[in-house]
Amino acid sequence: MSAQPDHASVTPYAPTPGESAELRAQLRAGDRADRWVPAYEHEWACALEESRRTSSLASLYEVVQVWQARLASAPAVDAFLASGRDETGFVDLEEIRSRRR
Repeated sequence: MSAQPDHASVTPYAPTPGESAELRAQLRAGDRADRWVPAYEHEWACALEESRRTSSLASLYEVVQVWQARLASAPAVDAFLASGRDETGFVDLEEIRSRRR
């Protein structure tokens, strides 16, 4: 019998030390900079304060991860909005909910 677990443990996401600065630079270079940079900096400051209180970097990692996702999905959102918000290929969520009742 082995003392090793039979499953692989999940390594938590940990951004590189400069990733926040790189993300901030990308946000500043974008056309949403006037709204996104202050929002990012506010969330970062709140996460930094929580990190100081709890001695955990989890909230900082989460802020970086969420904003990376926002930045990555922005072109798709822009394309959707530019298309006239055509939702013909999507399923109505209310229809799915009514089927389950």
